[in-house]
Amino acid sequence: MLRWSRVPVLRKVEPFVVAILSAVLVAALLPAGGAVATGFSWGTTVGVGVLFLLYGARMAPAEAVAGLRNWRLQGSVAATTYLLFPLLGTGLALVVGHVLDDGLVAGLLFLCALPSTVQSCVVFTAVAHGNVPGAVVSATVSNLAGIGLTPVLAALLLGSTGAGPDAGAIGRIVLQLLVPFLLGLLLGRWIGDWVRAHKARLTLLDRGVIVAVVYAAFSRGVRQGVWSEVTPAEVLVVLGCAALLLAVVLTFAWWVPRWWGASRADRVTTAFCGSTKSLATGLPMATVLFPPHVVGLVVLPVILYHPLQTTVCSFLAGRLGRQR
Repeated sequence: MLRWSRVPVLRKVEPFVVAILSAVLVAALLPAGGAVATGFSWGTTVGVGVLFLLYGARMAPAEAVAGLRNWRLQGSVAATTYLLFPLLGTGLALVVGHVLDDGLVAGLLFLCALPSTVQSCVVFTAVAHGNVPGAVVSATVSNLAGIGLTPVLAALLLGSTGAGPDAGAIGRIVLQLLVPFLLGLLLGRWIGDWVRAHKARLTLLDRGVIVAVVYAAFSRGVRQGVWSEVTPAEVLVVLGCAALLLAVVLTFAWWVPRWWGASRADRVTTAFCGSTKSLATGLPMATVLFPPHVVGLVVLPVILYHPLQTTVCSFLAGRLGRQR
């Protein structure tokens, strides 16, 4: 029987999930308004820019180049993240679109366009005795590509939902995400070692910004009456869709690589890097891509998927690790 405390990621992620759910509850009871809402809006805009600057500074170019040589592994992860997920999401949207609010449908599709996690998928891979260097590179490349691919995929997938990115989304992506990220890459030569050495402390900053983003987004939805239109049944449908996505992708990413002779270590890496979706990247990006009045609904599927992937992947990682 798996002892949850033996999986390191659970000890790190669980307080974060609690903080996010607490932010949702506080927003429902005490939504920010007036000057407070304006302050949160400016603060989260600056905070998101700082996050992406740090993401750029953390990258180790030499390690990325070395890991890219395993092109079959990287191709498998990329195809799972940016082809399989969007295809599955499109199919789900056709099935449940008539029973869900447009904002929730947009959230499911947006979830499918997100890059993989960084920290979690590497830890899962390590616990399951997978290809850890390959996981590091896959996660890094996935998030780097996501800055450009996620907005494009979101625009393509959400064109008919009525809740897609607005006309100014590309400009905001460039100014708030891409420019800070490229600046971080340039500064990495001087501050990269310091940023990587203080990763634990800077992670608190990451989490704090994301919790603030959640509070601001849900506060906006409460003030505008968005949540009065969402029923418990719709939340259950979204949760069921998230579980189905995770189950199908995990199955595909574990068994299909056997067709081209992938090693067990690479299959582990493909499964965990291909099936996880980044909350840390998704929530800030949603505030940039989507109009303020739908952000609260759009991020709900992402928030529900995160604890689900953490619980399931932690169990699988522990089981695979014991088998090894």
